[in-house]
Amino acid sequence: MEDQNSQFKIILGSSSMPRRKILAEMGYEFTLMSADIDEKAVRKEKPEELVMALAAAKAEAILQRLPVCDYVKEAEPTLLITSDQVVVYEGVIREKPANAEEAREFLKGYSGGHAATVGSVLVTNLKTGFRKGDWDRVEIHFNQIPDEVIEKLIEEGNVLRVAGGLLIENPSIKPYVKQVVGTIDSVMGLPKALTDKLIKEALSV
Repeated sequence: MEDQNSQFKIILGSSSMPRRKILAEMGYEFTLMSADIDEKAVRKEKPEELVMALAAAKAEAILQRLPVCDYVKEAEPTLLITSDQVVVYEGVIREKPANAEEAREFLKGYSGGHAATVGSVLVTNLKTGFRKGDWDRVEIHFNQIPDEVIEKLIEEGNVLRVAGGLLIENPSIKPYVKQVVGTIDSVMGLPKALTDKLIKEALSV
């Protein structure tokens, strides 16, 4: 795909493979940096506030390691993109499962029920200092998920590395996803439309 950002650079502040894949699919070239923050140290009651606070904390952690004055001097702007995501199930915020047992409990709860993902995107223009973020919510409804499918997912291990143990793009669970109200890219951690909108806004100010 044609590179969309010949007039600016992007740093993706994430170690998430799905986010990298989505940003590349959007036609952007980028470099990677990981924030490595203690996410448990950031607490908010509302999921929307939590994901926005975590995206901001990740941006601050990365900014502390970057020579920002160099980016101000450069001719072309550099945008830092940070994001976060949680799952909301029966009004309770779920982050990454602590262990296989918790992942099993999460997945059994989704079986025949529904959950929502709440994800944030924050774009910081390192040249101008402009920062803008927003969040996106997607509702996911499930058919009954057989126990053997749940055990297979836990054995594979990827469900332990994602919010709420929710990995609807996995071929094992895909057949049991009844309805997605929203976009798959948002569920995977980076809503394309919102990211594009924030990139444009960060470049226009």
